[in-house]
Amino acid sequence: MLELLKDIRGFLKERKKWWLIPVVVVLLLFFVLIFVTSGSAVAPLIYTIF
Repeated sequence: MLELLKDIRGFLKERKKWWLIPVVVVLLLFFVLIFVTSGSAVAPLIYTIF
C-alpha cells in the first residue's frame, strides 16, 4: 500500500497533474471509511447513505 502511494505521488510530481490530488484524497477517505466500518455495527448505516 505504501509503495502505491509513493508511485502516485511520483506520478503527480513528474507529470504536474496537481488537479488529481483531490480525487486521490477522496478515494483514500472512502477506502478508510469502508475499512473502518466493515466489521462494526455502523456498517449498515454507512451503506444506506451511499
